[in-house]
This record gives sequence, C-alpha cells and structure tokens, in this order.
Amino acid sequence: MAYILNLKTFTDKRGNLTVIEKVIPFDVKRIFYIYGVDDSIRGGHRHKKTIQAAICLRGSCLIYNDDNQVQQDFNLNSPDQCLILEPQDWHQMYQFTEDAILMVLASEYFDPDDYIYDKYQQG
Repeated sequence: MAYILNLKTFTDKRGNLTVIEKVIPFDVKRIFYIYGVDDSIRGGHRHKKTIQAAICLRGSCLIYNDDNQVQQDFNLNSPDQCLILEPQDWHQMYQFTEDAILMVLASEYFDPDDYIYDKYQQG
C-alpha cells in the first residue's frame, strides 16, 4: 500500500534543507525525474519488483494509486513529502502544474519485464 513519508527539513533565514537519509525503505539503484508535462497522464503501471519513492521537487501533481484493495489520490505539492509506491501499487501521475518536477527514486534498474500495465479488475 502506498504511503507518505514526511522528510526531515531544516528551516532558517537562509532557506530550507530537506534530507533523505535512512528513511527510504530500499537501496536506490535508479533516479529519474519528470517535468515539462502537458495535460498527459503518466505511469499507468505497477511492477513485479520495483519499489519507488516519488517527490515533487517543484510545483505539484496528483498520483492515483490502486493496490487492488484501496484506491486513493495523493497530492504531492511539497518537496518534503515522499510517496512510497510498493510493487503492487498500480499508479498514474496527472494534473502536473506547469512548473512541476517529479523526482522518482527506484529500487531496481530499468527492466521492461518488471512492468505490469494491466489495471486491477474492480468488483
């Protein structure tokens, strides 16, 4: 089941410093980021093995998640929020603001055979 981690952030008159250390529940093997998105829907899959951590560094986006038990939307709108997506979490990312930058940390290297595109059957 997907869940939000609040990342430790230090704030003073100089600005903010957000730390990702010993909170991600996997070793990071790949990092990618999505930006410049129009009104498209991204994602539309789940994984066999890969766990992901999604952080909207700038702007905001919505992430719809379905783990075959619960369907919910997560509004990522702050760089100190991290959404953990488990392999069984079928997800879509959408409603990106024009300035949105969504960074994703992944537990596995890219492998096209790790992707499952079929939605869960509801009901």
